[in-house]
Amino acid sequence: MRSGRYGWSSLGYDPDMDKVAEGAVVRAPRSDAVRNRASILKAASHAFATQGSGVDVREIARSAGVGMGTLYRHFPTKDLLLETVLREHFAEWTRTAWDAATDQDPAEALSAFLYDALERQANHRALVEQFAETWDTTEGIATCRRELHPVIDGLVARCHDAGVLRPGVTGEDISLLLVGLGRIAQLASVQGDPLLWRRALQIALDGLQPIHREELPSD
Repeated sequence: MRSGRYGWSSLGYDPDMDKVAEGAVVRAPRSDAVRNRASILKAASHAFATQGSGVDVREIARSAGVGMGTLYRHFPTKDLLLETVLREHFAEWTRTAWDAATDQDPAEALSAFLYDALERQANHRALVEQFAETWDTTEGIATCRRELHPVIDGLVARCHDAGVLRPGVTGEDISLLLVGLGRIAQLASVQGDPLLWRRALQIALDGLQPIHREELPSD
């Protein structure tokens, strides 16, 4: 049986859960199973961050100190492993973004959000790839990415209300700006020069200033 976009086989059962037949009695996972899962997630998080979503899962298994069968039992597809890792990153990113959006001056909040977002993307290749994806992604990751949109829309609305953002700028503009700047952040990471994305961000922030009154292109 083939499973997931990457097409590896599921082994069909989970030895980490002891079930009494037809009794629906489920015991807690064994301690070794909990450790194995944690080791896999730690190794996968590092691998996806440094090498992107194309990393070979055999390398993840080796780094975690587990066999491929153990990895498959916890994560039957590579998509599921990537989704689990990135869901944690997106959730933490969203929490930080909400804090920044509500606790700071609107202009400072927008600047802090963009800076934090690019720093995260500079240090996580898979995060850049999946944030930029539009169609070919798992529903779980797409949902996590969509959770950031209300944060961005709220920041933009606050900035417009305070008169500190260029007229006509929308939440979608900021999202697309993040996609483009994220690629620069990743390039800067590869070259080991974070000054590249910081300069690009400053140029973008200058362009978002309300002193620019020209109408933005529109239909």
